[in-house]
Amino acid sequence: MTIFDRLAQALRLRALGATQGSNVWRAPRLSVCGQRKPSTVTTVILWGVLVASFLAQPAAAVTTFKIATLSPEGTSWMKLLRGAAKNIDARTDGEVKFKFYPGGVMGDDKAVLRKLRIGQLHGAALTSGGVMQPYPDIVLYNLPLLFRTLEEVDYVRSKMDSKLMRGLREKGFVGFGLAELGFAYPMMREAATSVTEFQRRRVWAPDNDPGALKAFSAFGVTPIPLPLADVLAGLQTGLIDTIASPPIGAIALQWHNQVGYAIDLPLIYVYGLFAIADRQFNKLSPEQQEIVTAELTTAVAAVDASSRKDHLSALRALETQGIEWLQPVTAEREEWFRLAETANDGLLKNDYVSTPMYLEMMQHLRDFRAVADDADTN
Repeated sequence: MTIFDRLAQALRLRALGATQGSNVWRAPRLSVCGQRKPSTVTTVILWGVLVASFLAQPAAAVTTFKIATLSPEGTSWMKLLRGAAKNIDARTDGEVKFKFYPGGVMGDDKAVLRKLRIGQLHGAALTSGGVMQPYPDIVLYNLPLLFRTLEEVDYVRSKMDSKLMRGLREKGFVGFGLAELGFAYPMMREAATSVTEFQRRRVWAPDNDPGALKAFSAFGVTPIPLPLADVLAGLQTGLIDTIASPPIGAIALQWHNQVGYAIDLPLIYVYGLFAIADRQFNKLSPEQQEIVTAELTTAVAAVDASSRKDHLSALRALETQGIEWLQPVTAEREEWFRLAETANDGLLKNDYVSTPMYLEMMQHLRDFRAVADDADTN
């Protein structure tokens, strides 16, 4: 029985008592400071007014975040993000909700950024290149042949990821961490290990990724830009015959069936991130912000760890699928790294990334390599 039902019953009983005698239930009358309390009917009416007034108060505001991702439903990204959203909903009593648009239905990174600027979307899982326009330093780890091993990646990221997130916040986005896709390796139809041979290939680059375009230009290659959806057809028709992709991407998109060779060179470290526009994030209370940050940071970290395992598994899978891994000879490898170093110096002079962040990163790399070299010597 609701409070309104009880109030109605009390009124009916009071009315019956007025006509049928005193055996009907009556609310007790109390005195306050020696004065007789108002009649039962008056009391019931007053309580009804108070309850109705309370229930008429506006409900707590609900903040909904509209989030775009390129990841299809069912992937690790989507499972973990939906799990985080469920936890946030529960911990905020339904006052913070997330609505996801998976599978690229909101367009590529460029289209998503435009929708973020006008408020049509509030956040997204994007590639690092997709966030370069508002915050160039986010592509710091994308520089060609910057890292040689995943151990180097882990060391540098442990020192600098938090700084990248703070820089992103200064540009109007709240970031919750980076999630890797792994190293992109050159893959091709015909064997090639030298820069000269590579230059004769019809090389694909993502049409909205300036980092990839600049990486290839470092080796004297003019790539053919195509959206992801057109790469498989491009390989099948011969429009392109060479790609650079993380193994997990090549397998997921069936590109590996169109190539026979891969060069064992970690050409580019590929990663993405999850970010929310701060104007929407700032609508939350401090307590809600803390909850959202904790849940999403945990989810992105889980995606990052899962992606590392997937990357290593995909490397092994490519071998079983018949991809032949090619090892450049010493002179060829040295030329690849020399050209990459020259290109990175040029990018720095052109403010592709900020000088302080670049120099700090390179110092961390030197520190790690010095320790690694000492360990190898001993």
